[in-house]
Amino acid sequence: MAKKQDNFYFDTFISCAEYAVAASKILRKCITDYNPDNLSEIVEEIHSTEHAADMKKHELTNVLAKAFITPIERDDIIMLSQCLDEVVDKIEDVVLRLYCDNIRTIRPDMLKAVDIVEECCSEMKLMMEDFASFKHSKTLHERIIRINTLEEDADKIFISNMRTLHTTENDPLEIIIWRDIFRYLEQCADACEHVADAAEKAYMNNT
Repeated sequence: MAKKQDNFYFDTFISCAEYAVAASKILRKCITDYNPDNLSEIVEEIHSTEHAADMKKHELTNVLAKAFITPIERDDIIMLSQCLDEVVDKIEDVVLRLYCDNIRTIRPDMLKAVDIVEECCSEMKLMMEDFASFKHSKTLHERIIRINTLEEDADKIFISNMRTLHTTENDPLEIIIWRDIFRYLEQCADACEHVADAAEKAYMNNT
C-alpha cells in the first residue's frame, strides 16, 4: 500500500507535466494555423486543459493532507505541484492575450519563442519521469541542465524579439501589445525552469 501511495505522487507529477505538454501543443496549433476568428474555440480548449491540470493538483493536495508518511518532503511535493501548475497557467495566458487583444496576424518572430516553450515542456515531462526514480536516475541532472539551457535560449529570443519590435514597428499600440505577448511567452520558459529548480531542490533534500 505504501508503495502504491508513493507512486501516486510521482505519477501525478508526470500527469501534470503531460498537461503542460498538451497546452504547449495547443499553443503551437494556434500559432501555426492562426485563425483570429477561431480563437474563442482555442481559448475553450486550453482552458479545459488548464482546468484538468488544476483538478489533478487538487487531487494531490487532498491526498497529501491525509498522508502520514510521504516519499519526499511535504514542502517539496507542494512546491513541485505548484510549479507544474504554473506552467499550464502561463501558456494559457499567452492564448488569452492573443484573444483579448484581438490579434489579427501573428508576427513571424513569435514562432521561435513557441518552439522553445514546446521543447521546454517536452523536456520537463521527461524530467518528471526521471524524477520518479530520482535516487537511481542517471539522466535527471542532464534534464535539469537542459531545461536551464532552454530558458537561457528563451531569454535570448525575447531580447532579439524586443529589439526587432522596437526598431521595425512604428505603431505605439502594436509595440505595447506585442511587448506583453513576448513577455508572456518568455514567462512560460521561466515557469519550466522553476519546475526544474524545484525538482533539483527536492533531489538535494531527499538524498
